[in-house]
Amino acid sequence: MGLAPEDAFSVLPESLRDDLLSAFNEIVGNYREHRWEPSELNGGKLCEAVFTVVVGWLDGGIYPKRAKKPARFGQACWELERKYARVPDSRSPRILIPRMMIGLYDIRNNRGVGHAGAEVDPNHMDATVVLYTAKWLVAELVRLLHTLPIDEAAAIVEALIERDTPWVWTQGNKKRLLRTDLTWKQQTVVLLLTEPGAVSEEDLFGWLEHPRLSSLRSDVLKPLHEARQIDYDAGARAVTLLPPGVAAAERLVGATP
Repeated sequence: MGLAPEDAFSVLPESLRDDLLSAFNEIVGNYREHRWEPSELNGGKLCEAVFTVVVGWLDGGIYPKRAKKPARFGQACWELERKYARVPDSRSPRILIPRMMIGLYDIRNNRGVGHAGAEVDPNHMDATVVLYTAKWLVAELVRLLHTLPIDEAAAIVEALIERDTPWVWTQGNKKRLLRTDLTWKQQTVVLLLTEPGAVSEEDLFGWLEHPRLSSLRSDVLKPLHEARQIDYDAGARAVTLLPPGVAAAERLVGATP
């Protein structure tokens, strides 16, 4: 059985885990809303949390309760390579992760982010670098903490992303789509967007209030499966949103009703 997303950072103190995931989700949320400047500013917050986790790992799993910013961030990152040279299997936390953080932190400080009259204005290209570097860093931490393959770690990171869908009402295990102008397929991907993993066919059928389960399978789930927007496991009766489906759902969520 694979690692559940909610257990990805269970070894960390709760407050440090919150620092890491809140900074990461702020980057994702601001990028989705085209708020380039705060997206880049939060890259700095993420770096501080990642640095804290990396040092804790190199120190044998001793993690502070909160993220801490070293006095000279770039220099502190370079020093990890030498300081922990004797730690076995540590190339990623000593060298790869710190070098990626230096680049990300430099965008925060020197690309016009947070500085009036700076040479470079906050822009989509820089924010995109921030987003995908952030995803790489968090996936690398997951891989490091749990010795996972890269593709599994990346999938867990996608599941950790908080996706706010204001017109999906949720109460306990019950969900209701508040828009009435979407097709069954559109409703399906939007509802699946609100869940981090697989959803049972039974739950989805109830959320949609579809008239017939057989029709849901033949007219909605199988076509979405063939279009690679979902993975429909007919044996397990489970449905999982795939990256193309995530993109389609986020376009719908970002559109004005």
